[in-house]
Amino acid sequence: MHRTKRSALVMFALAITLAGTTARGEGAAATGKPGAPKYQQVPAVPFRVRDGLGNVLTKLKGGKAVRIAYLGGSITAQNGWRPKTLNWFRETFPQAEVSQIHAAIGGTGSDLGVFRLKQDVLDHKPDLLFVEFAVNDGGASPENIWRGMEGIVRQTWWRDPTIDICYIYTFRVGFEKDLDRGLCPRSMSSDELLADHYGIPSINVALRIAQLARDGKLQFDTREGKKPPTDPGTILFSKDGVHPLDAGHEVYRRVIAEAVTRMMPAARPGPHKLGVPFIADNWEHAKLICLKPRMLSSGWRRMDPKRGLGKRFGNRMPEMWEANQPGETIRFKFKGTTARLYDLLGPNGGQVVCTVDGASSPPRPRFDRYCTYHRIGTCPIAAGLADQVHTVKVEIHPEQPDRSSVVNRERHKKGFNPKTYDGKYLRVGGVLMLGELVE
Repeated sequence: MHRTKRSALVMFALAITLAGTTARGEGAAATGKPGAPKYQQVPAVPFRVRDGLGNVLTKLKGGKAVRIAYLGGSITAQNGWRPKTLNWFRETFPQAEVSQIHAAIGGTGSDLGVFRLKQDVLDHKPDLLFVEFAVNDGGASPENIWRGMEGIVRQTWWRDPTIDICYIYTFRVGFEKDLDRGLCPRSMSSDELLADHYGIPSINVALRIAQLARDGKLQFDTREGKKPPTDPGTILFSKDGVHPLDAGHEVYRRVIAEAVTRMMPAARPGPHKLGVPFIADNWEHAKLICLKPRMLSSGWRRMDPKRGLGKRFGNRMPEMWEANQPGETIRFKFKGTTARLYDLLGPNGGQVVCTVDGASSPPRPRFDRYCTYHRIGTCPIAAGLADQVHTVKVEIHPEQPDRSSVVNRERHKKGFNPKTYDGKYLRVGGVLMLGELVE
């Protein structure tokens, strides 16, 4: 695919030095590891075309069926920019049949997205993949962001090099500090360096939010007693500084529509090339493995996909298993470096002890301060292991996690039921693995 000319500033931000020479994809890392890229902040612009969206735009213009995947966190899961942009594509290309692949999970970042990519996105054969993790990756180091985000890119193009990818950078309060200085915050800058390496277009909707606020045309939120704007022309972006109200999502839609429209004239179809990895230890081999009955002790039951939590989370965990008695275990062997449970956190979640090659962890609660409801999470089993065969046991602990802070906060609310917070449940949808299950 034709590679458009990069801006001098972005190329400078990507410049990496090795033995006194400059070359794409090589250099000395901030961590000192040879062959790893160096992080630098990147100038913030509304969008960067790079290699563009030639494949999907050609299909849309030709009136063909197109599937658009939305991989991200709660901002993408909202009834907001995702359906709004989907409708924009349908209205702009009425001759094409445009459908969506909804692959967003609130409270999760690229470090989970890379593991569930095959199941939630690639198996549904997308033509365009929007990736939105800048907010939820905000606390991660550049190296960890690159591992997950590059894994997403390489998995996608190994599967089908004609799938177009586009990064979307959404806003949270705090990002304006960098954006007002003309710079991308750390998570966006990390993504931009990776995007430039692969020629992936990006759209910075957060920049427009910061600009509108700076011009007095938008109020970020109503936290800490702030009153909504009285001027009808002022946009109230959100109530929490993160999740846009409809007007905020409409700003996102307009920015994305404008950017995609600007990409149309230069759209040329063709396969994307992977080339040399940006970071050597990227997670392109990350996978989600379903539990097998032979891995489970006798007290586990398969959850009904038509009822309760099995139905509620069945679109993300099509095969869920549940146990609630101390001593119930999951056992397996794998050859690799990292393993995690893909499970639910919830009000009656228990604790687990993870034993790897005979060494046991402290109890790990499947409950936290947000657990007034159930949500998807991950439980670390092991990371950074030698790439060899390891033996794993995950066991339900006999004691419940400390729930006092949540119970004391909730007990005075209408409808409070203490039994909701009683239990030692472990509900698992699979194992996230960098490696291979050993049968």
